[in-house]
Amino acid sequence: MIAFIVPAHNEATLLPRTLAALHAAAPSAGEPYEIVVVDDASTDATAVVASDCGARVVSVSHRQISATRNAGARASRGDSLFFVDADTLVTGSVLIAALRALRQGAVAGGAPFYFEGRLPLWARVAEPLAHGYQRFAKLAAGCFFFCRRDAFEKAGGFDTSLFAAEEIALSNQLKRLGSLVVLREGVRTSGRKLRAHGGREHLQIAAGYFLQGRKFIQSRHGLGLWYDKRRPDPEQAA
Repeated sequence: MIAFIVPAHNEATLLPRTLAALHAAAPSAGEPYEIVVVDDASTDATAVVASDCGARVVSVSHRQISATRNAGARASRGDSLFFVDADTLVTGSVLIAALRALRQGAVAGGAPFYFEGRLPLWARVAEPLAHGYQRFAKLAAGCFFFCRRDAFEKAGGFDTSLFAAEEIALSNQLKRLGSLVVLREGVRTSGRKLRAHGGREHLQIAAGYFLQGRKFIQSRHGLGLWYDKRRPDPEQAA
C-alpha cells in the first residue's frame, strides 16, 4: 500500500488542491493507497477540509515539522511512504517514476520542485541552482520525499531535534542504507513563501545555518519563515 503523509498547519485554503491531485495521481500506481493528513495545531478548518476530501486526519500539537511527519508515518499503513507538503501538487507520472525507483532497489528519493506563480528575480535565479545542487548532492526536498518504510524505520525517521532541514538529515541517513534517487519528473509547489518573505530573510536563514550549523535549526528562533504566523501571499492579495 502507498501512504501519502501530508503535514498541515492552517492549510485549509491550499489543501483541497493537494489532496485532489493525490487522488487523481494514485490510480495510475495500480495499488491501494491512503492519505493521512497530520493536522498540527491548526486554528482554521484544516481538519474538516481534509476529512471532506477523503483523507484520514491525525491531530497533533507539535508545531515541529519532524515530529509531525513522524506522527503521520506511525499512523499510516503503507510500505511505501510519500511525504507531501500541503501546498504541493503530485502527478501520476511522478508517482509512477517514484514507485519504479523503489522497485528497482532505491531506498528513497525526491523530485525537482517548481514554484507556482510570480516569483521575485532572486528566486527565479535560485530555483535552477537549487535543482542542480539537489541532483548533485542527491537530496530529497521536503515538499516531496518518498522512501521504503523499512528504510525509514531503520534510519530512525525524521530527526526530532531539528526544526528545519530535516529532509536533508534524513536523506543523508538513508543514503547509508542504499541509493537515493532524484527523479527527472518534477512536482509543483506554492511560491507563497518566496513572495511573502524577501530575499534578505532567506539569506539570513542561510547565513545562520552556514555560521552555526546544526545548532541553528535546533530551535524555532530565526526560523519564522516556517513557524511565525503566516503572512498573506501578495499574489493572492492582488
